[in-house]
Amino acid sequence: MEALQRWISDFLNILTRGQPFGWNNVLDVLIVAVFVYYVLLLIRGTRAVQLLIGVMVLVLIYFVASYLHLTLTTLLLQALFAVALIALVVVFQPELRRALGQIGQLGPLNRLLAPGSEEELEGIVDELVRAALLISEAKHGALIVLERATGLQDYSETGVPVNGKLTAELLASIFMTRSPLHDGAVIVRGGQILAAACLLPLEENTDRGAHRYGMRHRAALSISAQTDAIVVVVSEETQAIS
Repeated sequence: MEALQRWISDFLNILTRGQPFGWNNVLDVLIVAVFVYYVLLLIRGTRAVQLLIGVMVLVLIYFVASYLHLTLTTLLLQALFAVALIALVVVFQPELRRALGQIGQLGPLNRLLAPGSEEELEGIVDELVRAALLISEAKHGALIVLERATGLQDYSETGVPVNGKLTAELLASIFMTRSPLHDGAVIVRGGQILAAACLLPLEENTDRGAHRYGMRHRAALSISAQTDAIVVVVSEETQAIS
């Protein structure tokens, strides 16, 4: 019991740098707690969960080794953390981009930059509905991605630039079977079709029963999980619109 009390006392001394525990320390702990909470929300259900558990185990071992003055073990773990930090940035680049994108969506600037009036939005919706119906009636498939706050420029650059006004007829012609642009996704920004035949990511850990669907639905689930985009899918097999 005395050892536990001494460990808590040492931890508080490290936290407060030897100063009395005040309101600024409480605020410090709250900020870290909120940060950790949102990190856990972001990585929930992803491949990062297992890695986080491993990192927490290593951190625990590091603190124990530091407390017991195990110099060699402490130095080894410090070197490992330096290498692991770079590796984490490389391996989890998609998750980091998604997290930073979600942070950017919280600010008031995001609302100021959001394009389009209500009339324009209604016109876009009407064209999309008509396009989906035309494509479904023609028994073709379609994957249409509507850009919102999260930019989709990286994805649009993988396809063929269109830069045309959004109309139901243009969308329907793009997804005709004989069209060279029918494979891949169409990315829409405002009332403009940015590009067609775009490649979207396919995450292995996309859940919600994605293995039961085709490539278009899996790509739709993946892009909607990574961004705030609205995705319209027309099934070529069943003509269902989702």
